[in-house]
Amino acid sequence: MATTSDISIGTYIRFNGDICQMMEWQHRTPGNLRAFYQGKMRNLRNGKLNEHRFRSGEVIEVLRVEIHELQYLYREGDNLVCMDQTSFEQKYIPVELFGDAFKFMKEEMIVQVGFESDQAIFASAPKTVELEVTYTENAVKGDTSNKVMKAATLAGGAEISVPSFVDIGTIVRVDTETGAYMDRVKK
Repeated sequence: MATTSDISIGTYIRFNGDICQMMEWQHRTPGNLRAFYQGKMRNLRNGKLNEHRFRSGEVIEVLRVEIHELQYLYREGDNLVCMDQTSFEQKYIPVELFGDAFKFMKEEMIVQVGFESDQAIFASAPKTVELEVTYTENAVKGDTSNKVMKAATLAGGAEISVPSFVDIGTIVRVDTETGAYMDRVKK
């Protein structure tokens, strides 16, 4: 257990039964009132931000989280088999830890996974990925007056909106957090 003076930005804590990462941490002394700590934290289970005031000296459960970069090999049921690139040890990571970003992942991709006592508690895909467009409709000729977007299916099955000039076989860069088209990759 730690107290409020031991907390800093980036620290992982257990708050209301959930694992949270501290995003902002400030010590405040307003006028003639008692000092307190103001913390803004991200819940790792659902990604929501939460603000809370802690009394000075309050006991907080600090978690020791190790972040590993693993290579995603293949999916097996509700788990992804990932390999540690230094020890070549294979670990099973639940698919739900990746959230919506999983539909943009492809095999042999490097992912970050946070462990607490050999238990995977959060995972994140790379910020951007490059995927090939496997299906899209043809654009209507002459409709270039504004940004015309059309639906496209990517390798892996994810569907996104792309500009009208993107055709089948084009490789596009996609933001995995928002699922938005970023740009066309020229090779």
